[in-house]
Amino acid sequence: MEKFIQKKLLVVFCDLTNYAKLSRKIDEIEIFLYLSNIYEIIGDVIESSGGQIIKFIGDAVLITFGESDIDKGIIALKKLKTEIDSYNKKIKYESQFIIKAHFGQVVAGMIGTKNKKMYDIFGNVVNISATLPSNGFAISVEAFRQLKPETRKLFKKHTPPITYISVDEKHK
Repeated sequence: MEKFIQKKLLVVFCDLTNYAKLSRKIDEIEIFLYLSNIYEIIGDVIESSGGQIIKFIGDAVLITFGESDIDKGIIALKKLKTEIDSYNKKIKYESQFIIKAHFGQVVAGMIGTKNKKMYDIFGNVVNISATLPSNGFAISVEAFRQLKPETRKLFKKHTPPITYISVDEKHK
């Protein structure tokens, strides 16, 4: 029987807009080098802020922050979005970094084949995070409720369904 724990986390799912279109335009070496740079930017920002990168899947990344680091995590994610969007603009790629975050209980542990196990998280919270509607940076009501009042000011209410989006994001 595999060992696992249940814990509450801020679960963040991010990906790049227009990635499939971009990958049809440039060769796989350029894609590899581009994603290598993106992964390094993500690693620098997330790891320095106490977050954990669970996994990369092509242009997507699954990230978590512990229950006590949610505000720090949200601020780091805003920085991350700015850095990746600026990088894409600098290299003239029409792509935006999309961030979706939800808070709640997950199951976490080592999972995989008999010979290779990796840390991963599972549960409805992960699914909700991945499917939140977002045009830039959105968090669920559950995540918003965990924030300190000063961090809440970085978001505005967006309906329906209720999510909170970055104050500088336009509704589409």
